[in-house]
Amino acid sequence: MNGQSRTINSIKNIMTGFVGQLIQTVLGFLNRTIFIKFLATEYLGISGLFSNILSMLSLAELGVGTAIIYALYKPLSENNEKEISILMRFYAKAYRTIGCIVGAMGLILMPFLNVIIKDAPQINENLYVLYCFYLFNTVISYFYSYKNSIIVADQKNYISSITSYAISILQTILQISVLVITKNFIAYLMVQAICTLAFNIIISRISDKLYPFLKVKTNDKLDIDEKRSLVKNIKALMITKLSGVLVNNTDNMIITYFSGLITVGLSSNYTMLIGIINTILNQIFTGITASVGNLNAKESKEKRKSFFEIINFANFWLFGFSAIGIIVLINDVINIWIGSKYILPINITIILAINFYMVGMQNAVWTFKNTMGLFRYGRYILLITAAFNLILSIVLGKYFGLFGILLATAISRGLTNVWYDPYAVYKYGFESKSIEYFKRYLEFFIILLVNLLITNFICSFIIVDGVLTLILKVIVCILISNVIFLVLLRKKEELKYFKNFITNMLNSLVSKVLVKNNNIILLSKGE
Repeated sequence: MNGQSRTINSIKNIMTGFVGQLIQTVLGFLNRTIFIKFLATEYLGISGLFSNILSMLSLAELGVGTAIIYALYKPLSENNEKEISILMRFYAKAYRTIGCIVGAMGLILMPFLNVIIKDAPQINENLYVLYCFYLFNTVISYFYSYKNSIIVADQKNYISSITSYAISILQTILQISVLVITKNFIAYLMVQAICTLAFNIIISRISDKLYPFLKVKTNDKLDIDEKRSLVKNIKALMITKLSGVLVNNTDNMIITYFSGLITVGLSSNYTMLIGIINTILNQIFTGITASVGNLNAKESKEKRKSFFEIINFANFWLFGFSAIGIIVLINDVINIWIGSKYILPINITIILAINFYMVGMQNAVWTFKNTMGLFRYGRYILLITAAFNLILSIVLGKYFGLFGILLATAISRGLTNVWYDPYAVYKYGFESKSIEYFKRYLEFFIILLVNLLITNFICSFIIVDGVLTLILKVIVCILISNVIFLVLLRKKEELKYFKNFITNMLNSLVSKVLVKNNNIILLSKGE
């Protein structure tokens, strides 16, 4: 099993994620640009709608994956191959069953597509054929993804990331080529399907090589207590999963109903850009999740809480700075990238940034909540979130359109899991009062508003009329917002921790370089 330190594993996972995501982001921009140039806006709407529908079907996964990964942390830290094998065999059987259920549910849903899409888009392809491609991509992963989970749980997510990014980059290049040559959406989707299958097969073989003991057949089964604990966690996660899907993946269907596929297509450009930022930042939390799981399995509550506060501080800085960038820059980016006709009103930009920030600020909380196994706390409150979101989206969407639907999501989150999840982590994970978290949350929000007002005021003097002025505005926005954070947060202990961490890393690197150079000099002298 993994014998490296948590810090080394986290750094490997984070750096791999950053570099891979950077390359993928550049190609993703190019892919979307070619997509818009060669295909109608309706195709963007179709892509967003079908992706949301199939994300909803993924609720059949019932949280099995998260529960199993949590269960793997302890046996992996103890090199208990027998227990790992038992858990993985259970996982494989469960996921194959889930794959079949998702496939069946997807097929059952097909006759109702014409109800969801009131006005059929003016395209040549059959909507049902396109839907089948999206369904295939969703279903096929269930038959292989359990092999990826042990790699992630063992703090080796960098292996999975390298494979994923390599396949993704190849897929993007092939899709761009197909669009330029054929201008055919079905050919575009065929490339995606082939690459999805390729990734799953490759990661399965890598897992077999890393953990050969998994191929040894055994009749051992989970004992009653383990099975009971696992089922309890799965039940809690089932409700969480269902609620999350209803909150995050119903918006496009409601937007389609009230405003049509073209509005979905326009908003998808914004959500794609914000999604890229979110994915890049989430590389940090993905990279440290297994290490946090290892920490929670071994260390005291005091050490867990101390590390949580450090991660939460970094969480605020990253997502706060990015939220400012979204408000200040995204309309300029859209204008220079694909044209002014694709720009949405500033109120849409602001509410998108608010939703981005609210979800982003939960990352540290969710990382600790999941790795401490606190699945059952807050499972019912998420159903309230989903209900609020659905009702408010319909009501506000009717009167305010896209803005109302996005606002409904922010209100629903603010009234429920934004406050409950940190409360649960503090009370049941750290066994301390959560009031200090909420004081810090309010303090951070005030600092963010001050930063936004100053940064936006300064950046407003830069008129973007081309790529160079856009780059200038991006640089100014980055510098100003981070300098303001540095000034306002300079006395925080967490900032001192990161300063010391970076200083120690640099000193260690310099020491290694000096030792290496000294050895080279000695060898050259024959000493």
